[in-house]
Amino acid sequence: MRSITPAGVCLLFILIGIAAVVPGVRAQGLSGSVLVNALQHGGYVIVMRHASSPRDVPDARTVQPDNTARERQLDQAGRDSARAMGEALQRLRIPVSEVFTSPTYRARETVRLLGFTTPTLVEELGDGGQSMRGASSPQALWLQRIVNTITAGNWLVVTHQPNIVAAFPQLSNVADGESVVFRREAGTASVVARVKIDDWPRLP
Repeated sequence: MRSITPAGVCLLFILIGIAAVVPGVRAQGLSGSVLVNALQHGGYVIVMRHASSPRDVPDARTVQPDNTARERQLDQAGRDSARAMGEALQRLRIPVSEVFTSPTYRARETVRLLGFTTPTLVEELGDGGQSMRGASSPQALWLQRIVNTITAGNWLVVTHQPNIVAAFPQLSNVADGESVVFRREAGTASVVARVKIDDWPRLP
């Protein structure tokens, strides 16, 4: 897997300067086939909370074979919903050009089950080894910057609830696996949709 340094992130923001234009789509309240059509054209950042994961670490009987550090991992509902979301993205032909993820096992497991095998690990998307105890200012700033980056393709960012809330206080109730879809217009990133993980397979 690739890793990204803070300097690399800064360079990334500088180099990307072309916005995708989606004709006839307003940056608010997208849903159903309108949302799918918009995502098919690209130009969105999907910030996702990792799929369902118990707060307790697994024991020797339940730990996944590759979870060598015995971190928190997805439960069966989380694994099933992540697979179903990944299948829906493929069926709906929604392109994802870049995937950024927290280094935690539960986030990486979410990404893998979605069907993405080469994500970029970003420390600022992690939990700092503190699980649900909150996020730092650099973590919040990273998320704020990424959703304001002009991009021609869709980007997927998988992180944790405290990080999302620290960056966007209005998003205080993001559920396990929920996606918040951002689009940059007129110099400001706007939330255009929120999609629960179980709703992706239901999209037309």
